[in-house]
Amino acid sequence: MMLSEIFKNTNYGNSRFSKAEIEAVNARVSVRQVKDKEISYVMCLVRDKEIKLTPEEAVRQLYAHRLMTVYNYPKNRLQMEYPVNFGREVKRADIAVMDKDRLTTPYIIVELKKPKHKDGKEQLKSYCNATGAPIAVWTNGEQIYAYNRRDPNYFEPITDIPTSAQKLSDVLCERVTYEELKRRDKIANERRSLRSLIEEMEDEVLANAGVDSFEEVFKLLFSKLYDELAAANDPNCWLKFRNTGDTDDELKAKIETLFTAAKNKWEGIFTDSDKIALTPSHLAICVSTLQDVKLFNNNLDVVDDAFEYLMSKTQKGEKGQYFTPRYVIDMCVKMMNPREGEKIIDTAAGSSGFTVHSIFHVWKTIRGELGLPEGEGFTTDRRTARETDFVRDRVFAIDFDEKAVRVARTLNLIAGDGQSNVLHLNTLDYGRWSEVTKQTSWLDNYNEGFKKLKRIRPKGVSPEDFSQFSFDLLMANPPFAGDIKEGMILAKYDFGQNDKGKTQTSVGRDILFIERNLNFLRPGGRMAIVLPQGRFNNSSDKRIREYIAERCRILAVVGLHGNVFKPHTGTKTSVLFAQKWDDELCPKLDDYPIFFATMKKPSKDSGGDKIYRLADTESGLPFIDPHGHLVVDHDLYNHEGLTEDGIAEAFIEFAKRERLSFFA
Repeated sequence: MMLSEIFKNTNYGNSRFSKAEIEAVNARVSVRQVKDKEISYVMCLVRDKEIKLTPEEAVRQLYAHRLMTVYNYPKNRLQMEYPVNFGREVKRADIAVMDKDRLTTPYIIVELKKPKHKDGKEQLKSYCNATGAPIAVWTNGEQIYAYNRRDPNYFEPITDIPTSAQKLSDVLCERVTYEELKRRDKIANERRSLRSLIEEMEDEVLANAGVDSFEEVFKLLFSKLYDELAAANDPNCWLKFRNTGDTDDELKAKIETLFTAAKNKWEGIFTDSDKIALTPSHLAICVSTLQDVKLFNNNLDVVDDAFEYLMSKTQKGEKGQYFTPRYVIDMCVKMMNPREGEKIIDTAAGSSGFTVHSIFHVWKTIRGELGLPEGEGFTTDRRTARETDFVRDRVFAIDFDEKAVRVARTLNLIAGDGQSNVLHLNTLDYGRWSEVTKQTSWLDNYNEGFKKLKRIRPKGVSPEDFSQFSFDLLMANPPFAGDIKEGMILAKYDFGQNDKGKTQTSVGRDILFIERNLNFLRPGGRMAIVLPQGRFNNSSDKRIREYIAERCRILAVVGLHGNVFKPHTGTKTSVLFAQKWDDELCPKLDDYPIFFATMKKPSKDSGGDKIYRLADTESGLPFIDPHGHLVVDHDLYNHEGLTEDGIAEAFIEFAKRERLSFFA
């Protein structure tokens, strides 16, 4: 029986151990016939005898092999089932690595669990406290964590354990460049998400720190993004967001300096008075957890995943406003094909995924025209004038949630090299914009972007009229839970009136967004909007469908799988693609074909966890793209030419055949 069978029904394919390590252990496996049953045994590297092969023993043999071959610890320094005394009671540590000068004194204690098990960390710490071992390791084969025991109550995460030729101080005091960070990146190497690391920080630190988790993690990510960007553009620069053996107070002072520098570069996200509220000891653990994660990648998806998690724990979702999965956004961007000369907006921005991915789409086109490579560090590359001009003058986003706006501004500032037109406004309540935009605190953060937004209105409108704009492209996933009941807002909308011309008592929020979004578009402008499936087939919503068809050519309707927005909601949704009638760009037709498609692959399981594409079903190993990213298993589009064509490619063929203006 091989390890693949031992690990059956686990995340064996995501093992932290290499194929060579697994094969080395497999080579020591044998099978015996015991009472008409086949039992697998493994020859133990340390004990030199056959041991029954259980999932936990498999993990032990894999880690022992690594200790001897990667870290070069000789066999005489390793002990299995090391006895740890607790008064009269004796417990046994799975592996103990003994001190090189005192072979009876534990130096490293290793606690092993079978795959999927998460317990045992407290037990590991008790072993270290009882034996005095300064280093602790916990692994279940899928994750590996290393800690330095600073005192009985404080185990600080460390990036790795020392080799037999190193001291612990060598690991703690090392200097790391951005290139080295790319090689160490936990996200790529451990097949993990930043979200899972933050969940662990919450369990170990943040839950007991008495702070706002969103704010403190946001500050740390903000500081680390600044540190990475500076180091990515200077090969001689050492990363500063690292726990390198400083005292806790020294480390906090260093991170505070980074945070201040980031605030100065990317203004309007935090105030001058904002400080990191974590205690020095709590901060040290958080920095150690995050320091070997590379936040910048080819699409900012890593950090965006973390922000989605943090926002979902606060007020996101209360009004049916959910982060749109990035693979859905990419499908919409490919189908709507934003171009350099166009003005683009998201009116319910959330973390601004539609605008950020539109920026990347246009940048790739610009760089192709200039003969510049996309490169591995696409989001950290220095931008050309054409790229920065596009972001500065043509990309806008609006959201009513202040925390979402700060996240969106951060991602846009980073993507746009310090330029951002993300505004904190209530898109539907535009009648009060004049009041909001006169407030001093609002003007300090948003006035530059708002001045540019006002220029994208039709000619001849009054300065206080914000009902109409002239955007080329709008993509949005508006909140669709709850109704708008305020008469002052409803009075400004066609959908706010009933058939007799009287103001209604309430109207669905998403219905008003349909009308509002159409009024953001110029003639010939196009829109992609996520809507509840019922709007497309409920008989009571016939008026909505007629309203859209009267003003637009319906280009496409793509039905999304019911799991796409889980765990927040299981509401079935579809994406509507439409283009406003225009004599030149979209001449009005009485009869025309419409593209319909339905997403077949769920992309997430019933619990809302992403399903990743496998390299092959036999190994169970996940598919990795050239940037080191896991690829979600969906059928919406072809992933960088590495997967089969999907819905987006089929629509592009349709659009070219129909001679739609944006694919002409």
